[in-house]
Amino acid sequence: MKLQNKIALVTGGARGIGLAIAKRFIAEGAKVAIADINVTTGQAAAGSFGKADCRFVAADVGDRNSVERLVAETCDVFGGIDILVSNAGIVHAADFLDIGEADFDRVLRVNLKGAFLTGQAAAKRMVSQVKAGRPPGAIINMSSINGVVAIPNQVPYCVSKGGLDQLTKVMALSLAPYGIRVNAIGPGSIMTDILKTIATDKDAKRKLLSRTPLGRIGEPEEIASVALFLASSEASYITGQTIYPDGGRLSLNYTVAVKDEALG
Repeated sequence: MKLQNKIALVTGGARGIGLAIAKRFIAEGAKVAIADINVTTGQAAAGSFGKADCRFVAADVGDRNSVERLVAETCDVFGGIDILVSNAGIVHAADFLDIGEADFDRVLRVNLKGAFLTGQAAAKRMVSQVKAGRPPGAIINMSSINGVVAIPNQVPYCVSKGGLDQLTKVMALSLAPYGIRVNAIGPGSIMTDILKTIATDKDAKRKLLSRTPLGRIGEPEEIASVALFLASSEASYITGQTIYPDGGRLSLNYTVAVKDEALG
């Protein structure tokens, strides 16, 4: 029970990686507030855990007032906040010459501004708690390998994740005097709902696996394990870092052969 009596807030927690993190945190003894803009999916996700352990709060992470209500409600329901996972994110596919300004702004509003607003609101609560004698909290931003390597038709997504890596460092330095740790996770290819559509296309899957030395697509639960480590006392001397669970992709400067049986 590595998170016994801890209170966590997970944005974008209604499905995928966010839901896997919420599930793992609850299994480790935490109370979790799931935040999402999708009310139906979010309520169903929280309901599967029970009110004693999990609550759903509808929120738009790109809106300051919504974020402040989210953090306040989390603290009101559970009595504080010890862990924030800024996981909410969206994508918009278009080549650089074609991407519209509105779509660029929309992605950065959620992925980067959302992490800034949520991180700032949660950090203010954590700082006040530290001053009142509560142990320091931990913040985890969900980045991506695409903060380092780029995809030409994912312009705002790549830019937002690169900015998120820098935001993580700035936050870590600013909050270090209070003992609050800030780190990021940069997943590679993970079997979320978005990727499942690609995984059914053998050519697309072959291309994806050709740049993944471990030869398989990761699972959301594997990212949840990294989040658990960073949120726990086992990572007590780690801050300002981005950890990349990517199957070896960032270390690769060539493509690897893909076995036919790996394609299913």
